This record gives sequence, structure tokens and C-alpha cells, in this order.
Amino acid sequence: MTRIRRGYIARRRRTKIRLFASSFRGAHSRLTRTITQQKIRALVSAHRDRDRQKRTFRRLWITRINAVIREKGVFYSYSRLIHDLYKNRVLLNRKILAQIAILNKKSLYMISNEIIK
Repeated sequence: MTRIRRGYIARRRRTKIRLFASSFRGAHSRLTRTITQQKIRALVSAHRDRDRQKRTFRRLWITRINAVIREKGVFYSYSRLIHDLYKNRVLLNRKILAQIAILNKKSLYMISNEIIK
């Protein structure tokens, strides 16, 4: 019997996976089985680290706000500022507050003074 050439569908699937892993080093970009394993691993890491990135940025914003607020007064802290913001229904999220704290400290002090009153 003569040899039958296989169709193009499997080859197309493998080339698509190879394009994904073209920047990987060594066998991770050459062997089909390790390419698929590394693709799964890369996608899992990307999914996990998206949530982790959100977490770390939130921590950074909180640290920046707290550092600027504590310069103003010893007894005033980040948690009190956030509590007073919610109490007075001021809609500023932590990202915006951190940008204000870095770029313009006086305006953050003005916001906190208005909230305290």
C-alpha cells in the first residue's frame, strides 16, 4: 500500500502553536509536545499575574496615600481618610488619590481638610 499524506488541519494547528512559542528558548520553541506544555504554563501564569498585578498596584497606591497623609499630621492616617471620604460621599478612588498625592500634595491636604470639617 502506498503512503497516505495527512491533511493540513493538524499541521495548521501545530504551526499556530509554534508561532505562539517562537520567542521561547531551546526545545520550548522546537518540540511540539514541550511547546504545548509551555503554552499552557505561560497562559496560566499570565492569568494568575493579571490578578496579582491589580493587587500590587492597589498596595502601592495605598502606601503612597498613607505616606503623604501621615506627613500632614501624626494622628491622621490612610484609614481615617478613606473612612471620611466614604462618609462624605466623595467619589475618588485610590488610583486618583495616589496620583494627587504624588503630583500635588497641597490639593490632597485641601481635600482632607474639607472632609474633616
